[in-house]
Amino acid sequence: MFVILLGPPGAGKGTQAKLLAEHLGVPAISTGNLFRQEVASGSELGRRVRSYIDAGQLVSDETTLSILSDRLSKSDAADGAVLDGFPRTVGQATALDRLLAARSRRVDRVLDVAVPENVLLERLTGRWTCPSCHASYHEINATPRRPGICDRCGSGLVQRVDDRAEAIQIRLRNYRERTRPLVDYYGQAGVLTEIDGDLDPKTVTRAMLKATDSAATV
Repeated sequence: MFVILLGPPGAGKGTQAKLLAEHLGVPAISTGNLFRQEVASGSELGRRVRSYIDAGQLVSDETTLSILSDRLSKSDAADGAVLDGFPRTVGQATALDRLLAARSRRVDRVLDVAVPENVLLERLTGRWTCPSCHASYHEINATPRRPGICDRCGSGLVQRVDDRAEAIQIRLRNYRERTRPLVDYYGQAGVLTEIDGDLDPKTVTRAMLKATDSAATV
């Protein structure tokens, strides 16, 4: 089953994607993580990706599709995946449809995680990340045991450039202008379910599992 998680930055898609993927027995694929891995490799493609991220802009469709297509070709994604961070535009959605159709697959369910903007700003500006293992923490509701230190691997925590206030405003504007039309696109395709992302995480997870289990029986 191929599932897409839509929703603005800070909606909690990354955490939910991992839980949902485990339930479905498929990988959780975050284009954000794929981008960061490419940047860390020091490749020319990685430098191109970094220039977009540092400016708070969306990575180009051509670059994104190249990276994602390579990831979906891995054996663990043969039966599906939970996609977090892609597609972000209707153009990317149609390209994904073609990519999956070439493998005789399709998008089975799209979950739109809705969260008020003031809540998003609070979530994002307090977020810190481990540069080594990519674990995420928050100043209010997910603090590390030792301030500034990752519980998992002991590395120093950093705040990503795209989690700073100026970049967040750009990211939210990009979402409203370019990504939000995907709700209409997938709604017309009959695969969209809206999820209230302002509820507690366990309730959000249950709603997602119900939606995907329902799609699996269609």
